Amino acid sequence: MVEERRRRTPGSREPEPSAAGGGERWAGYLDWLREDLVSGVLALSEEQRRTTTVASGWTPIELLNHVLHMEQRWFVWGFLGQAVDEPWGDWNVADPSAAEEGGARWAVAASVGAEELARRLRELGEWTGALLCSVPLDTPAALGGRFREDPPTLEWICFHVVAEYARHAGHLDIVVETLREG
Repeated sequence: MVEERRRRTPGSREPEPSAAGGGERWAGYLDWLREDLVSGVLALSEEQRRTTTVASGWTPIELLNHVLHMEQRWFVWGFLGQAVDEPWGDWNVADPSAAEEGGARWAVAASVGAEELARRLRELGEWTGALLCSVPLDTPAALGGRFREDPPTLEWICFHVVAEYARHAGHLDIVVETLREG
């Protein structure tokens, strides 16, 4: 099943209603949403990628960096309990939950380009897809990484990550429309 998944074009469209269920379906939806965000950001000029059009101040390249770190936080650090370099590397502070009100925001170094982030996100997506196709969805996350007690199941994490991707894809649609009209 994993080999069949790798032969498809990731994220090319919503998974078919008759497609396999379980982890394969979750992987397909994540591919679709991930690629929607990647293609939306890459379609913009370099200047537009680093331009904010929203009151909260984020830019399209910061959103791309955020979803890369978000997916890594939930599946690598969260589900597997593995250490990751800079789990909050998409923020301008070491731990956004500990920052003063308004002190934390997404950030991307000027030396980091959207193409590099897209490549890393797609690589992470391949890894995530393989994980979802090989581990039962009712498996609880490991303790010791992101979770110290009451770990969620892999399926709960999938639902959370799909919901976060979907929200951000909608946000990006509006920002891209605004940038193209401006």
